[in-house]
Amino acid sequence: MLNLQITQLCHHFINEYVAEGSVCIDATAGNGYDTAFLCSLVGDSGHVLAFDIQQKALDNTAARLLKLGLSDRAEIIRDSHCNMHKYTPEASVDCIVFNFGYLPDGDHSVCTHADTSVAAINTALSLLKKGGLLSLCVYSGGDTGFEEKTAILNFVKGLSQKQYTVLRIDYYNKSNNPPMPVMIIKL
Repeated sequence: MLNLQITQLCHHFINEYVAEGSVCIDATAGNGYDTAFLCSLVGDSGHVLAFDIQQKALDNTAARLLKLGLSDRAEIIRDSHCNMHKYTPEASVDCIVFNFGYLPDGDHSVCTHADTSVAAINTALSLLKKGGLLSLCVYSGGDTGFEEKTAILNFVKGLSQKQYTVLRIDYYNKSNNPPMPVMIIKL
């Protein structure tokens, strides 16, 4: 049975878009769970770029990949997700994954922000191949507030329906501002 936690729900969608030989980006590497998942899907002939600005996140990701024997499938990059375009050409990526907010068990003062997150999403859309998937785990409340969530949702709502399909999934009966998965498919 499908686990309905946000990351597992996103992984369910990602699994449909990523295959052996795919090129993927984990725009917010964090503790490496999404990076490892993408590496397991791309196989030996694929490649994953994992970005984060925090060394702790990159170290956690590298350790996870090493433990799972997946290190050779990923390139770990200390840079902002806003700079993804410097590492791969336009229309070359099958799937890009974002988990907004802060590093779990990390410094909560270091977190994603509305302006840079929207800019990174815009950049990510240009990197996606036609038929590619952009997976967003959008959090609100707590340390990050609602500004980022509102900015992201306003941005993706304005995307051309001729170029993108945007799916917003709400945990409708959950309290305390549950996270929101958003899937964008490039047509």
